[in-house]
Amino acid sequence: MSMSSSPDVAFSQPCFGLEEEEAAAQAIRSRWVVGGPRLAEFENRFAEACGAEAAVGVSSWTTGAFLLLKALGVGPGDEVIVPSLTFIASVNVIVHAGATPVFADIDPVTFNIDPDDAERKITPKTHAILPVDQVGLPCDIDRFQALAAANNLILIQDAACSFGSKFRGAPVGSQAPHSVFSLHARKVITTGEGGMIVTKDGELSAKLRRLRHQGMSLSDYQRHASSPTTFESYPEIGYNFRITDIQAAVGVAQIGKLDAFLARRRAIAQAYLDGLKNHAVVVAPTVPQHVTPNWQSFQVRVRDGQLSTRNALMEHFYRHGVATRRGVMASHLEEPYRHMNAKLPHTEAVASSSLQLPIFPGMTNADVERVLEVLSFFAD
Repeated sequence: MSMSSSPDVAFSQPCFGLEEEEAAAQAIRSRWVVGGPRLAEFENRFAEACGAEAAVGVSSWTTGAFLLLKALGVGPGDEVIVPSLTFIASVNVIVHAGATPVFADIDPVTFNIDPDDAERKITPKTHAILPVDQVGLPCDIDRFQALAAANNLILIQDAACSFGSKFRGAPVGSQAPHSVFSLHARKVITTGEGGMIVTKDGELSAKLRRLRHQGMSLSDYQRHASSPTTFESYPEIGYNFRITDIQAAVGVAQIGKLDAFLARRRAIAQAYLDGLKNHAVVVAPTVPQHVTPNWQSFQVRVRDGQLSTRNALMEHFYRHGVATRRGVMASHLEEPYRHMNAKLPHTEAVASSSLQLPIFPGMTNADVERVLEVLSFFAD
């Protein structure tokens, strides 16, 4: 069979309907397209879903994490512990803030940062820990809370992939003092691009809202509701990291579908898990009993652990019209970070032997069956 330029089964697609179209159109018709009522509604709905005090909409996960690091005083001379097995933004943002990333290894079963290795990496220069909920599976946030408290460290949960996931029955965002989510097109809910900070600190959330808009003392919404001679001030240097009301309107529509999205992802994941039991070629992901993932991604490992097998399997899927992606990257092996010479055997083993199968709410049962069928050809 010849290579497929347009896969029969896509890897991921955002799930938009008439509700999102109409929500965006209404925002445009209102002429209030930034800093307005739809953003306020989206932030309130998001915070409620996370069980958090406040939510602050921003232009991306990266800008949100950067704002938090800056607002919390993390900068030059500080070290921040982070897994290498993560999208490189988790590492880059530490450098952007002027601090130094320190890589910790992972638990190869869950793909999440190993709390014991993170503890071993703490030095007098350590100022913060940035654990990642990899592929939507919550990290052991209780272990990291204890570790942060014992060492007087800032804890920021990288929840880019885990909106809608639960840890010990509680939603991600309700336990860590600060969490940052992504609203990118591959996430469980999306505004195309964007991010959301959630925090238990009301004063901090007000500061973050100022910083995302050039340090302005009044939001556009507040200024609009005031007298014409109520002028804003700029008490601190800020940035332009805003998310628009058009995006927020789409987000409100998306968050209303969260339960349906999660249910469909769970159904697809269960079909994969059933089809991959004792599979000869790949090992299905493991989910600890105390977590409920949102199945943002479905990552498997080739059983022999070989990079060549992983790549051959991805090529096989491609030839048969199924799109896949490599597993989560090992950031410490990328050019900007190789000089650090981090020794992370579990990270490197997982990064070289894993791939992700298609999963999104728009997948049909026939699509899922097709993925498993194509995989069976390779096993034969």
